[in-house]
Amino acid sequence: SGLLSRLQTSASTVRTLSASKSFSQNIPSCVWKLGRLNHVAIAVPDLEKAQSLYKNVLGAQVSETVALPEHGVYTVFVELGNTKLELLHPLGEKSPIASFLQKNKTGGMHHICIEVDDIKAAMAELKRKKIRILSEEPKIGAHGKPVIFLHPKDCHGVLVELEQA
Repeated sequence: SGLLSRLQTSASTVRTLSASKSFSQNIPSCVWKLGRLNHVAIAVPDLEKAQSLYKNVLGAQVSETVALPEHGVYTVFVELGNTKLELLHPLGEKSPIASFLQKNKTGGMHHICIEVDDIKAAMAELKRKKIRILSEEPKIGAHGKPVIFLHPKDCHGVLVELEQA
């Protein structure tokens, strides 16, 4: 009964914290707004096997392969209802995915992509806040929209992609 009591107390605390207005009051206001999670990108050493897993084994809707030479990747999107997975495979020897796969032979999570309502305002403010951006200007991403990447060392070890909503 001690464990049950502790679990009930913990659940009550979580509900209180999640409903708390003081949490949102601590978030500084920005000129731009962070939006929804667009996708989680996964580097894969074998794109066909990965496509097959999601399509034939898990039954997901899987896009065709699209080459993005400017980013050095092949991309495939897996629809999940509330978000997507982006399967990434190297395109060319200078691909950032090739170097990622050299260090992570079986693949793994590469980055997360979050939508923003104003990518230029986000860039300006993030630079003022000393967050490194991996390009001087946005590039056109897999969805045909401007994207930037934030340095993982400035984002607690996560490569973050921001995409214009």
